[in-house]
Amino acid sequence: MDLRRGSEPLTHRWTARGREILDGSRSLPALMGIVNVTPDSFSDGGLAFDLPAAIARAEQLAAEGADLIDVGGESSRPGARSISETEELRRVVPVIEALVDRLSLPISVDTTKLTVAREAIRAGAAILNDIRALNHNVDLASLISDTGAGIVLMHMNGEPAAMQQSPRYGDVVAEVRQFLADRVDWAIAHGVARNAIAIDPGIGFGKTIEHNLSLLQNLPALADLDRPILIGVSRKRFLGELTGREVRDRLVPSVVAAVHAAARGAAVLRVHDVAATRDALTVWAALENDQHLSEPSERSASQP
Repeated sequence: MDLRRGSEPLTHRWTARGREILDGSRSLPALMGIVNVTPDSFSDGGLAFDLPAAIARAEQLAAEGADLIDVGGESSRPGARSISETEELRRVVPVIEALVDRLSLPISVDTTKLTVAREAIRAGAAILNDIRALNHNVDLASLISDTGAGIVLMHMNGEPAAMQQSPRYGDVVAEVRQFLADRVDWAIAHGVARNAIAIDPGIGFGKTIEHNLSLLQNLPALADLDRPILIGVSRKRFLGELTGREVRDRLVPSVVAAVHAAARGAAVLRVHDVAATRDALTVWAALENDQHLSEPSERSASQP
């Protein structure tokens, strides 16, 4: 098995607007807490749809130990329809402005629209999380280069409205890896700094359950792209297909999948349930680290 020891450092650096998102010395993945300012996201649509609710959600995630916050105003669930640029701006910019004032964590904006990305960065966002990997608007690369923002390049087969209807690959791991390699090279050629880039194989974005499992089992195949890997598996449909659980009951499957991804080299985990994921990663790392096992603590030794 190709499992990464829990005590080994994640050596990739990821920088955004002068901040070290990953400094190359972490032994556990960073946790990106999700704030969906949407009425129709698959898992939490409507829960943070107004400004006070979104702020409260982000503050809760920060208190649970999130390392960064991802704010999105347009659902990308299977079957989702696009919203207008004006509506997306109305949803996300006030939230980002408020969070920058309240939290010290880096803020990411989940968008594909140039104007939304520009205004979000102007409001204080440090990272663009782009499900279309800068394919939708080439001027996004200039925005990233000019502002020094970080960028997540994600693979998606098709568009959200129809991406799950009949996704097909010859070799999903090889094809996703090649796509991400090409997009990293393209971004760098268009002025984006290598250390500003993270990559995401896009679990659930135009993939069957078999495609998703194959990608997660073979994450080390992406390691030679020399960029930190971001994984988002939280509450996703394939976990429901595996377990028969509805979205609200997918905490345990989500955490197990997150630890699996960490064991295979994920550097960032995008999650809804920060506290549970952090606890699971902490226990996993302790079990993988012989130093933790050789001398039980005084507290644990006194307990049955």
